Amino acid sequence: MQIQTYGHGIEVTAALRDYVESKLERLGRHVERPLEVRVQLSLDKPNHKAEATLNLDGKALHADAAGVDMYAAIDLLVDKLDRQLLKHHKKLTDHHRGANPARDGSFG
Repeated sequence: MQIQTYGHGIEVTAALRDYVESKLERLGRHVERPLEVRVQLSLDKPNHKAEATLNLDGKALHADAAGVDMYAAIDLLVDKLDRQLLKHHKKLTDHHRGANPARDGSFG
């Protein structure tokens, strides 16, 4: 997984970078291919804001979240990306294969 973390108006410390990487690791369990993720951390007073763009096969998922501190914003962001990735993965999987009489030949 390739993770690019940068700050907009704030400096991204090693602790923040490690926290982002550890939280985003759970997204890797939903896909087989390596992911590319760009994370932007910013301070939008009084809230802290985290935005991310996740690039998949020709599709980009984007989420943003705001929290009272940066760690809370990152947690909310990862939860949103996780839900989007699950929804995207379910769209790609055909759950009705063979359940339709027209598909299995028993029609008519």
